Amino acid sequence: MLNRRADKQELLKIVEAVGLEKSIDKELIINAMESGIAKAAKSKFGSENEIKVLIDRESGDIGIFRILTIVEKPENSNLEISLDKAIELNETNKEKKIGDEVLQPLPSLDFGRIAAQTAKQVISFNVREAERERQFQEFKDKKDTIVSGIVKRLEFGNVIVDLGRTESIIQKNEMIPRENIKAGDRVKAYCLDVRREPKGQQIFLSRAHPKFMEKLFVQEVPEIYDGLIEIKSSARDPGSRAKICVKAIDTSLDPVGACVGMRGSRVQAVVNELQGEKIDIVNWSEDPALVVSNALSPAEVQRVNVDNEAKKLDVILTEENLSKAIGRRGQNVRLATKLLNYEINIMTDQEDSEKRQIEFKEKTENFMKNLELDETLGQLLVAEGFSSIDDIKDCKIESLTKIEGIEEDTAKELIERADEFYKKDQMEINNKIKALGLENELINHTGLTPGMLVTLGEQSILKLSDFADLSSDELTGAYDVIKGERIKIKGYLEDFALSKKEADELIMSAREKIYKDWEMRYGKEKIKVNYFRKFEKNNK
Repeated sequence: MLNRRADKQELLKIVEAVGLEKSIDKELIINAMESGIAKAAKSKFGSENEIKVLIDRESGDIGIFRILTIVEKPENSNLEISLDKAIELNETNKEKKIGDEVLQPLPSLDFGRIAAQTAKQVISFNVREAERERQFQEFKDKKDTIVSGIVKRLEFGNVIVDLGRTESIIQKNEMIPRENIKAGDRVKAYCLDVRREPKGQQIFLSRAHPKFMEKLFVQEVPEIYDGLIEIKSSARDPGSRAKICVKAIDTSLDPVGACVGMRGSRVQAVVNELQGEKIDIVNWSEDPALVVSNALSPAEVQRVNVDNEAKKLDVILTEENLSKAIGRRGQNVRLATKLLNYEINIMTDQEDSEKRQIEFKEKTENFMKNLELDETLGQLLVAEGFSSIDDIKDCKIESLTKIEGIEEDTAKELIERADEFYKKDQMEINNKIKALGLENELINHTGLTPGMLVTLGEQSILKLSDFADLSSDELTGAYDVIKGERIKIKGYLEDFALSKKEADELIMSAREKIYKDWEMRYGKEKIKVNYFRKFEKNNK
């Protein structure tokens, strides 16, 4: 125990020194010491006692006390005391009443080896936690910024970076591939996240994130920093190639030229930091066709068919430009897809012509078969822009009679036949839904049409929980690169022109319904952890 005045003063000096070294308020360190000594004292005086330790901030005196509750008839002397006894302890307790707590001084003690070790562990833990809280508070506002530090060490492919008074981590998957980083190197990185963690690092950095490239351009291009040029989107294949889309707020500026700089000085500075990563700078436009034409450079695009509702782009080009547009292992079109957030289909003139012919033939045959029309009339309707029987059903007579060769009687007959087919088709679909065994909860889910329900049922998706387990890509379809070849993976509801945003909304609303149902059945606390664990995987 600290009995001598010199020891007490030394204690205060240690507190101050640790506080300065760790950048922690010395009050927090003293509180940690009080907790540690209290735990050690508890092992000496008995675990049934409630111990409180007070360290004088000026003198360093350490007081050990037992916390007692004032009761009328004490039964446990370790926890309770009468009012009379409390007053005997201290005259100031006269103002106390039944139920209040008082402090009973305990004799000072010399710690044994085990007690001293216990105190040391508690103090170390509390100081460490205080330091981690200080780190969190200091860096929480630095999220989404670029920070720099010295590489301290490498652990299992992860890089530990010293940021001055704290450490951060660049995980292996957030590094630029094949980047040679060693201890002692100074590195820049994007502050990806700052979060409270029970163990390990709390500050997570990235050199592979697209935002890292964007922030580097902010540093290198004054026009972006000043808000004269806006970064609309970006996409990266770290260590290989990247694309960034920029827009000039000030129309007098050339955004691409400003980002490139004199003799390429600005973009070259970013390229050097990204270890030679090639960067394509794309001028942004309201017209996605123009953006995709620039984004697929060096390929020369002939024309683009835009479907804004489904967020799809059909890019038509010559055979010699096909490989340029796709890029090595599908890299060019993959980055362009991320940049625009549109599904991009690359095709030649011939493929586009064949696709149009097939679509024209399929639509014509649909009208001929289901509306009992001759080929000429079916082709005429398709040529005038009618894609489905629903288009004819919802069409006005006046609109049909404007078409050369269609009289009023013919128009009426077409609409009547389309309406009859629709009613018959809906009846068949409803019967099919019943036969497939879809549950009412899924059938009644807002946003799912009868046709969608049949398609889901055929894929054995019969419950709302089955639907909630899906990802948006499983509904809308996606592209994957297999053995260097870009392969289209068809989505369950791809034929219904469902956008990714609409798919996300359908899935999330299903998950909310399920969660509320579980909450009503089992209680919020019991199910919330398992619920979010179950669906977190699908959201990644």
